[in-house]
Amino acid sequence: MIAYENAASAMDWLVRAFGFREKRRITDKEGRVTHGELELSGSIVMVATPTPDYRGPKQHGEFCAQARKWLEVPYIIDGVLIYVDDVDAHFRQARAAGAEVLSPVEAGGAGRSYRVADLEGHRWMFAQREAH
Repeated sequence: MIAYENAASAMDWLVRAFGFREKRRITDKEGRVTHGELELSGSIVMVATPTPDYRGPKQHGEFCAQARKWLEVPYIIDGVLIYVDDVDAHFRQARAAGAEVLSPVEAGGAGRSYRVADLEGHRWMFAQREAH
């Protein structure tokens, strides 16, 4: 589960940028998403806005020196790994939608993969398994 300052906007962006399919969206009387489910390649990611006081990594880094240091590295820290069928096409779609590229598609331990940050600074790695 990933918390977002605005889970409704995040869900819309994640569908457009990463190709998720929205499975469920539950909102409270103020319209805030209290539970959302997105699916991609058989993986489910849950999202919500837990409280109006929550701040995502990007905004947290604007006010906290330690968080800024965490965000200086291109690695996935408290992030999500999702396998996709075509990592090159997925990378092009994510970049075109405005994902912050942390690393281009490269070969590595998880297979061919790339790393990006979403609109609120949460970090994602998308990988394509190596054929055996």
